Amino acid sequence: MNEKILVIDDDPSFNAILVRTLERRGLAALGVLDANSARQLADETQAGRIILDLNLNGSSGLALIPELLAINPDCQIVVLTGYASIATAVDAVKLGAIQYLAKPVEIEAILTAFEANAGPDFDLPISEEPLSVDRMEWEHIQRILNENDGNISATARALKMHRRTLQRKLSKHPVKT
Repeated sequence: MNEKILVIDDDPSFNAILVRTLERRGLAALGVLDANSARQLADETQAGRIILDLNLNGSSGLALIPELLAINPDCQIVVLTGYASIATAVDAVKLGAIQYLAKPVEIEAILTAFEANAGPDFDLPISEEPLSVDRMEWEHIQRILNENDGNISATARALKMHRRTLQRKLSKHPVKT
């Protein structure tokens, strides 16, 4: 497997820091800020490891997973997100990602995900306490947003919610369980 690591994240600062951190560890890393550049560089380099942000300039990084795997079926993809939800985690794994990690994330967790290549740990203990109403709302919004490929307007219509209200809810960090 090609040991190059491709970092796909639309935040230029985070992208540059992550690439630099990987290079300091002696790993060959390249960074891109958008899906088109990601496809092109994935094809040119045949990167064996990919770190993919879930939200790329307002569109879903999930849509990129099958395309990246079509370019290199042996690549390992770790999805990072600032807005973790159960629905998107499940979808990422179903599409072929080996791990789904919530930001902020330590470089060790990312590297461990690649080394373990075991995928998410679905054997984690399940809490006896039910999810809060706020957390259930967050999960539902994330599921509908995913069904609409990250389109805020379509999601707001599906939820019968004003677009600005949805944007306000999405700008907040996920609610704890």
